[in-house]
Amino acid sequence: MQIVGLDIRACRLPTPLPDRSSLHGGMAAMECLSYTMHTEDGHSATMLGFAGRSARGAAETAAASLRPFFVGRNALDREAAWHDWRRADRWWHHLPIFAYGPLDVCLWLLAAQSAGQPLWRQIGGARDRVQTYASSLILEGAAAYADEALAVKAAGLRGYKIHPPGRSLSEDIAIHTMVREAVGPDFALMSDPVQPYSFDEALRLGRVLERLGYLWLEEPLPDEAAGALAELTRVLDIPVLGGEVLAKHPYALADYAARRVVDGLRADVSWTGGVTGTLKTAHLAEAFHMPCELHSTIFHPLELANLHVCAAIRNSDWFEVLWPMDRFAFGLAGRLPITDGMAILPEVPGLGVDIDHAAIDAATIGVF
Repeated sequence: MQIVGLDIRACRLPTPLPDRSSLHGGMAAMECLSYTMHTEDGHSATMLGFAGRSARGAAETAAASLRPFFVGRNALDREAAWHDWRRADRWWHHLPIFAYGPLDVCLWLLAAQSAGQPLWRQIGGARDRVQTYASSLILEGAAAYADEALAVKAAGLRGYKIHPPGRSLSEDIAIHTMVREAVGPDFALMSDPVQPYSFDEALRLGRVLERLGYLWLEEPLPDEAAGALAELTRVLDIPVLGGEVLAKHPYALADYAARRVVDGLRADVSWTGGVTGTLKTAHLAEAFHMPCELHSTIFHPLELANLHVCAAIRNSDWFEVLWPMDRFAFGLAGRLPITDGMAILPEVPGLGVDIDHAAIDAATIGVF
């Protein structure tokens, strides 16, 4: 199954993000990449990819580095490619953490399609459904978060994660408190402040979240602040999760797991080196009896690939989607398979939901 071509498109999503999402340097319009890998026997696989702030720039880099790396390889030699790319990237490429993952997903999809198996069974199935929670964008004020949490609960999802503004600790505590009051004591809540705090602030928020019954505190400090995170993990009872933005999984997280820098790791098929890299990180966490919760990949084709991996491991309890879901639905010809708060794994070969090539064509702003 020799790879003979790699099509790369820069795309701009047709649905703008709310103005408030630009609080921390976000974009009014989201951009992404579309990769289509072709093999000599006529098979192909398409996956979307993160692009940062410039899809054109990311596409040009991918065309220069990843296309010559993959063309001519056997699509079934995923493990060799993963290791070869790690060495090649260290020498001359130094691509962003989101560059390799979607191409690795394409390799796995080609194998699953060839075998006539859904991706999660091709990996090695562990379960056929996963409970689902929604994550907020940055909202304006505690009432907005409370209203959204109630909407998520009414939609049947099983939990809600807050991304607070991070402008002040007192505001963030008020948000977390009002959301708990709104949804009641039994609805699952999580917190992901995205690294805004000092150690003392993170400790204060953690104590509040313990009293409010939150499931976990994610990325309260920079992932690279291993010493501070280890101490925070030691003194807090609420689980602390981290590691998602450290490059070079799983090796970058081996010491995290061994020294219990955090209580659980984070990974995904976008930023962790695809299916191959995510499995390595999940299995690292499993060896230390730690969870590896998979985090949102934003775009729904990648989210669906993430779900397949989630169904093939035993130490991830949740499937994460961004809310409102319709803003990120670009790229799939159908909806994510979520019913009554449970993501149900497809039984058809490959990804399980067709890629919307017409929508990708219409959103294309450059071909590379």
